[in-house]
Amino acid sequence: MSLGRPFCFLWGSNAASNLADGLAFVSIPLLAATLTDDPRWIAGISVVYAVVRLLVAVPVGAWVDQWDRRSIVVGAHLLRGVAVLALALAIQTGVAGLLFLYVVVAVIGTFETAADNAAVALVPSLVDTRRLDTANSRISAAQLVADDFAGPPLGGVLFAVAASAPFFAMGGLWAAAGALALALPRRPRDRAGAPARGRPVDAPPGARAVARDRGPVDVPARRPRAWADALAGAAWLRTHGLVAGLAGIGAVASVGYMLAFSILVVFARDRLDLDASGYGVVLAISAAGGLVASLVTPALRARLGYRWTIAASLLVGAVSLGLLAVTDHPVVAAVLLAGYIAHAVAWGICATSLRQRLVPSRLLGRVNAAVRFLSLLGLAVGAALGGLLADLDVALPVGVGGGVFLGAAVAALALFRPRR
Repeated sequence: MSLGRPFCFLWGSNAASNLADGLAFVSIPLLAATLTDDPRWIAGISVVYAVVRLLVAVPVGAWVDQWDRRSIVVGAHLLRGVAVLALALAIQTGVAGLLFLYVVVAVIGTFETAADNAAVALVPSLVDTRRLDTANSRISAAQLVADDFAGPPLGGVLFAVAASAPFFAMGGLWAAAGALALALPRRPRDRAGAPARGRPVDAPPGARAVARDRGPVDVPARRPRAWADALAGAAWLRTHGLVAGLAGIGAVASVGYMLAFSILVVFARDRLDLDASGYGVVLAISAAGGLVASLVTPALRARLGYRWTIAASLLVGAVSLGLLAVTDHPVVAAVLLAGYIAHAVAWGICATSLRQRLVPSRLLGRVNAAVRFLSLLGLAVGAALGGLLADLDVALPVGVGGGVFLGAAVAALALFRPRR
């Protein structure tokens, strides 16, 4: 069933951007490897990307709430397109260098954060509140297909043809994403994405108040200092138990995710005895699990409610990693990883939809930013712990990750538990 033309334009814009992301995932490291033989400089690409997203997450949230969200999406896509087209021309003319690549990666990370936050904040203004799960599931499905299935192999093929080819393609895709976003409707700020009244059918008592615009968190008429304004989302988050609890669970889940996935390539090599191509096949199968989850999650949520859908998804993540830690069979591992990615997609759809329902529109960008900041910190902690634990046993961080998700599932059940 159609969600309306405005949502279709946003979906198409996101899909084009996701395909560009998939090209970048493969093409940027390949380009770095042609510019230097030092693995530290190649790994530095990922470090720059992660640090930039962490640094800009909070201020970007303030921009999303202060400025026109459609314009942010359009501008973020176009600026990324300009950056990679400049890089493509530099490659084509033989003047591309590692420093230039680092700058482009920083630009991509900055404006990816802006585009993603603004797009999430736009969704409630484009579709009915009751259909947020469906809208987010369709966005997730497009992301999986473009970013995980189509983008990486296409990027590798284009790079084999010419080093500049995937970057020209990325520039065109981000330009197309910006053009599609231009078709989104302009709406007054106080009308776009008005928060849903009431509460989800299975939210705990007190969630009704979360969905209202409450006086103490109103943005003052006189604009505060930029940093204080950016932190208003975190201040709102601290006073609203359900949304704050979901953010905390998301941060813990990020630790569990990176415990396992920061060393997954080593686990695949040493425990599963897979070469590079076999590892790629396992990842492709795991992405298929996410695609299935994106299709069935809205129906599951409608039948089970948010409490049990979220708790069950986290439990699936726990079981998947727990069993993965004790297997050495590649096929079994691929199926378990598919279950894990399915859980991650289901969790993401439900958590995002709840946040869109419960957070006032005027603060949605900043609350999204606060949640994203916590998740990024969780990823950093998980990656560090994963490396330390893998030094003892390559399966240990995978098993510990399963335990982390089990704790997250219990926390989710407690968070949604009705209170007298």
